[in-house]
Amino acid sequence: MSDDFTQGSIPRKLIVFALPILVANLLQGSMQLVNVLWVGNLLGSRALAAVTVAHAVLMLVLAFVLGLNNATLTIFAQLRGSGDASRTDAYLGAFAILLLGLSAVVGVGGWFASGWLLALLDTPPEVVDQARAFLRISFAGTVFLVGYNFIGTLLRAFGNSRTPLYFVVLATVLAGVLAPLLIEALGIGVAGAAWAMVLAQGAAFVYSLVYLARRPADYPFRPRVPGLAEFRTILELGIPSGVQMVVIYAGTAVILSLVNSFGGPVVAGFGAAQRLDSIVLLPAVALGVAVNAMAAQNIGAGRWDRVTQVTRAGVAWNVGIMAAISGVLLLWAGPLVAMFVREPESLAFGASYLRTIALFYPFIGLNFIFNGVVRSSGAMMQVLVLNIISLWVLRVPLAHWLANMHGEPGIALGIGISFLLSSLFSFGYYRWGGWRKKRLFRQAAARPAG
Repeated sequence: MSDDFTQGSIPRKLIVFALPILVANLLQGSMQLVNVLWVGNLLGSRALAAVTVAHAVLMLVLAFVLGLNNATLTIFAQLRGSGDASRTDAYLGAFAILLLGLSAVVGVGGWFASGWLLALLDTPPEVVDQARAFLRISFAGTVFLVGYNFIGTLLRAFGNSRTPLYFVVLATVLAGVLAPLLIEALGIGVAGAAWAMVLAQGAAFVYSLVYLARRPADYPFRPRVPGLAEFRTILELGIPSGVQMVVIYAGTAVILSLVNSFGGPVVAGFGAAQRLDSIVLLPAVALGVAVNAMAAQNIGAGRWDRVTQVTRAGVAWNVGIMAAISGVLLLWAGPLVAMFVREPESLAFGASYLRTIALFYPFIGLNFIFNGVVRSSGAMMQVLVLNIISLWVLRVPLAHWLANMHGEPGIALGIGISFLLSSLFSFGYYRWGGWRKKRLFRQAAARPAG
């Protein structure tokens, strides 16, 4: 089921490849949402608060490990394009050692540090015990979450985005079924919600291993003992990618602190808008992953002419899709926000925020496209710098400055203008930067003239 992106129609392959990634991302988001809904409805607001805090801590701790996993896509897609089976096996061995080791460290460390982490965030005393129970069980299942995400990314690097969708479907369905059984039927409360997630992710991990084992003709992987060169390349790509995840979470937290300063109704409206925002951006995220994989295969094969075609197709699809979504939000921002909040002040702010930010969605989509192509060469440090510029040089200062000048409407305006300006930085580096000279492997593919 793998696909060779070094030949055939790029626009068609891009959208066909991106669609399962989009659906998988939607399902992963819904898995967390369903889990939270069961907790809120069966256990009440205190348990819901405990799970909300615990999940925030979990994602912050796992950000670096999941970011390291992002290096998988570029490395294996380039190896797929070059057809280097021996080096592929060496990198599989290196990733297995690194990710298993880090998962174990995070799992054990997180188990013992859960109480300290919750205290660090000033978690309310009344929810600490339940949050700690949820966190410890979740940390114990770290290897499952990292494992099935790694195999899913590996398959996408080889052009197969459909099978990783099946892994996510299995995990989502199991989590939705197990949560009420463990929470209510077995009466283990918040711990049941955590066990539902861990067991669902464990099943997805086992399924992914079985899938690879039963298809040796399609994926003839034989992991072998790696050398220092493999570890060095993974860390060279993985560390900036992991730091990038931390930078994004930290920037989001700072923006939230600005919103908090305007009071409860604005926070509620912003929260509702952000829920919609996270869904709206998924097509751009999926296209960014798709152009990363497609461009990396062509770089590995030395087909730089097709790398340019991948970029153009990504830009065209992004502008068309995100412009259509922007139109929908401009027309129906109010009713969409009303699905989450009813209070007039919160509803008014959420709708105003969405209508303003909608004007800039095509530009944030361009960031995903240009950064995805640059990332495909292995230029992770450069993408990290572009994200620091986007968040800390542009978004955070602009949001604060315009909020001080215009009040709460300035928040969306500042964030939106940062999307526009950061897309210019991303395009500028894509057009004139040195990412095309990046070499991941000693025997690099032919580089374009100039």
